[in-house]
Amino acid sequence: MKNILLFFALLITAKSFSQQVNKVTDPVEYINPLMGTDSKYDLSNGNTYPAIALPWGMNFWTPQTGNMGDGWQYTYDAHKINGFKQTHQPSPWMNDYGQFAIMPVTGKLKVTQYGRASWFSHKAEVAKPYYYSVFLADHNVTAELTPTERTAQFRFTYPKTDSSYIIIDAFDRGSYVKIIPGENKIIGYSSKYARGPLKNFKDYFVIYVDKPIVMAQTYSDSTLTDSLSLHAKHAMAVIGFKTLNGEQVHLRVGSSFISIEQAELNLKREQGTDSFDVTEQKAKDTWNKTLNHLKVEGGSIDQTRTFYSCLYRMLFFPNKLYEIDAKNQLVHYSPYNGKTMPGYMFAGTGFWDTFRALYPFLNLVYPSIVKEMQEGLINDYKEGGWLPEWSSPGYSNVMIGNNSASIVSEAYLKGGRNYDINKLYDALVHGANNAGPAGTGRTGVEYYNKLGYVPYDVKIDENAARTLEYAYDDFAIYKLGKALGKPTSETDIYKKRSMNYRNLFDPSTGLMRGKNKDGSFQTPFNPFKWGDAFTEGNSWHYTWGVFQDMQGLVDLMGGKKKFIAKLDSVFTLPPIFDDSYYGEVIHEIREMQIVNMGQYAHGNQPIQHMLYLYNYAGEPWKTQFHVRDVMNKLYMATPDGYCGDEDNGQTSAWYVFSAMGFYPVTPASDQYVLGAPLFKKLTLNLENGKQVIINAPNNSDKNIYVNTMNVNGKPYDFNWLSHSSLLKGAVINYNMSATPNKQRGIKASDVPYSLSNEK
Repeated sequence: MKNILLFFALLITAKSFSQQVNKVTDPVEYINPLMGTDSKYDLSNGNTYPAIALPWGMNFWTPQTGNMGDGWQYTYDAHKINGFKQTHQPSPWMNDYGQFAIMPVTGKLKVTQYGRASWFSHKAEVAKPYYYSVFLADHNVTAELTPTERTAQFRFTYPKTDSSYIIIDAFDRGSYVKIIPGENKIIGYSSKYARGPLKNFKDYFVIYVDKPIVMAQTYSDSTLTDSLSLHAKHAMAVIGFKTLNGEQVHLRVGSSFISIEQAELNLKREQGTDSFDVTEQKAKDTWNKTLNHLKVEGGSIDQTRTFYSCLYRMLFFPNKLYEIDAKNQLVHYSPYNGKTMPGYMFAGTGFWDTFRALYPFLNLVYPSIVKEMQEGLINDYKEGGWLPEWSSPGYSNVMIGNNSASIVSEAYLKGGRNYDINKLYDALVHGANNAGPAGTGRTGVEYYNKLGYVPYDVKIDENAARTLEYAYDDFAIYKLGKALGKPTSETDIYKKRSMNYRNLFDPSTGLMRGKNKDGSFQTPFNPFKWGDAFTEGNSWHYTWGVFQDMQGLVDLMGGKKKFIAKLDSVFTLPPIFDDSYYGEVIHEIREMQIVNMGQYAHGNQPIQHMLYLYNYAGEPWKTQFHVRDVMNKLYMATPDGYCGDEDNGQTSAWYVFSAMGFYPVTPASDQYVLGAPLFKKLTLNLENGKQVIINAPNNSDKNIYVNTMNVNGKPYDFNWLSHSSLLKGAVINYNMSATPNKQRGIKASDVPYSLSNEK
């Protein structure tokens, strides 16, 4: 009997050991691009699609299961694919621009998206960041694709038939196709976009096929024309040929926002004569080189997959809008004036989401791409007169705030140089004191600057949320102005406004609350009411939105004990809600309700930093507990692996930062607030050649608490790490335990930065 028990004990141990990943040599193979794709309008498990692309590439590709123009372009529960779509979609709520689709078919020709669609199974689907393959059952075709930054290659394996076709769908907002059989070539453009208006917008494409074109047709919508060149509202091209069983037909596809000639140049420059396999290997190598800035060891297979799948999502947006012309000069289509302009340009992100953790991550790990992005922001301002708050690809009036202030300020404060920061500072001051078009600048600025808040009763929605975000944005401007040596008389204005959050704190409830123009609080007040004075959240979520001055919030609440009790209440309250402002249960509400974490709504951004706030009041072990709990329960590299919208890398950045053991509560400061690492070892390879090595050898599912830690061999009790010290390289050693050390990180000197404590 003892031998049998010993056998099973060894078996369990061996199984546990085999599930631990001790070395990652090929990180891209741990990524599941389908993470988050099991989503729909009323419940988001990520609202993602499998993006087959390179990091920050100009173009992405995805299989399309949804209807043309539907933001849910790929959903895991779908059974049919109707095309392989070039996409630039940031989220289904923003929808797409720069899009056309390619679809191989056989048999009786049907060109409509429903007629050409084919059943498929995830069992016959391979999705990797650098490669996608699927068997299209109704056509007996295996379709494969692999990307470069601005081009792609396709490989279609056909059956034996005299009815093999490829459909090119240029979509339905005004499009053009032309087939040139003598060159085995199709050219055209699509002008379809969701957010505008956009001047002179066209997504030009050029496609080469490596098999002689026997049949060529164009269609206006579903109507066959008698021309090989067609301008129409909805233009499509079809080419056809005979194929042998197992015959492979290759497509080379290039595109440009500037011209067909530039699309040709992009194709020549990025593919040359590379075969499909060579292009695939280059794409894989690019991914591994980019991912290898972070190496994890000693986690479970699920943790490793989730970590790298999240990291994959963080490396797309904003994506490059710029191209390289025949003179090797950087140029871009300007969504602001419709012209071809010099220099960098990026698009496809909302700063309301991403200022919190995505940009801090890029500033730490990939500062070279941030420099390009800052150059792009300069061109946004020069060409459009404002910095974008949501670009897709031009200005989009979607979310609130003036968070470009954080994006610009943080990049410079954390070491960004060699670009015109003074021009960007001018842009921040302009945006902070004016209301601009399409969500730029500050709505309600005249009230905010005069009263210190945006009033509830002046018909400006989400007024309390605006006030809180403007106050943090003012802090970011203050810090940048100070770093640039701007006059104190100027920077003091923004420092003073940074404290405007105090104007909305209601002592009777201990929560943030809308305030009327006459200084009275709005009534009746329901802290569980979503929207209204707040944005996609309620007072329990936004009360913590004082990124710049948590000490000030502690003081307003009556001290550390009351602050801690208020934090604890978020989890002990029931997940009740008032949806009357929206008139329906929006998906963000439902996602909070169903995860059984009280009022904690990790599926949306406003409260994501809240778990780290225990560090400001002397109970850091509660941060350690809750952060690990959220990582365990709400993230997994599966189709339902997020607990709400992924949102352009932000929700993924929360996980990756948390796995590293720290988080940027105040992006425009030099500090990260501590949690606890997820892996036994994590190596951060910085662009400057330095390394940050994080060791936690006894980390486990039970040992989630930091007992002791040291940095570079010295004991370390602070509840924060500094960005500047990490850039010098560091070795951080943790001794983890199953019980919290309630004597560590409890001194007043241990707390992270707050403006109130600034000397």
